[in-house]
Amino acid sequence: MSVLETHDLTKEFAGFRAVDRVSIALDDGRVHALVGPNGAGKTTLFHMLTGFVKPTSGRIVAFGLDIAALPPDRISRLGVARSFQITSLFERRTALEHVVLALHSRDPLSFRFWRSEDAVAPYRGRALAILAEVGLAEVATRSAGTLPYGQKRALELALALALSPRLLLLDEPTSGMSLEDVQRTIQLIKKIREGRTVLLVEHNMGVVGELADRVVVMQQGRIIADGAYDDVRREPAVVAAYLGETDA
Repeated sequence: MSVLETHDLTKEFAGFRAVDRVSIALDDGRVHALVGPNGAGKTTLFHMLTGFVKPTSGRIVAFGLDIAALPPDRISRLGVARSFQITSLFERRTALEHVVLALHSRDPLSFRFWRSEDAVAPYRGRALAILAEVGLAEVATRSAGTLPYGQKRALELALALALSPRLLLLDEPTSGMSLEDVQRTIQLIKKIREGRTVLLVEHNMGVVGELADRVVVMQQGRIIADGAYDDVRREPAVVAAYLGETDA
């Protein structure tokens, strides 16, 4: 069963076709990896799936609903959460405050967030539990600006989990990490995938091999391969275009 499907999804910018009639289906409860070189259209596709970019043509269906015209906040409330390649945190706010804010944002009265301490108190317990889930319980009271890079990325995952997503989209979750942080992030994604569908954009093929049930390969806006990692990585066109001899 698919939780999200695209049908001939296309995006053009001033005559340039960044995504060209892409049709994919994300199976419920599986980890999907979207791979390809810079300029392949992966990020544009991610932006369309989450409402930050509107398609030129085609359809996006999530949980049976056409979401192509919906804004990001509406899509998020349906159960679609994402992280970004570049961290975007409030440097002076603590990890706990970040997650409390994310939890409170789901409340219809979320715009009254700064009204009083009583407004946020009910969310602290759940926020601490989410931080523990991503291994950040011990740094809950530290400001985001003082956290090392790997923990900042873990905090972003915590913010996504606070939205109780059914579909989690991760944009380059291990980008810029040390080998130790990469391994820690792999284990974290394996943990949080339970009960969720995950789509990740990732250049590290070792990470893809460990995490992905299915790999979708893009080139110049189009899908050129779609299948299990061991099958896709052996296709001559994929090896030549993306993986190179060292990964063949």
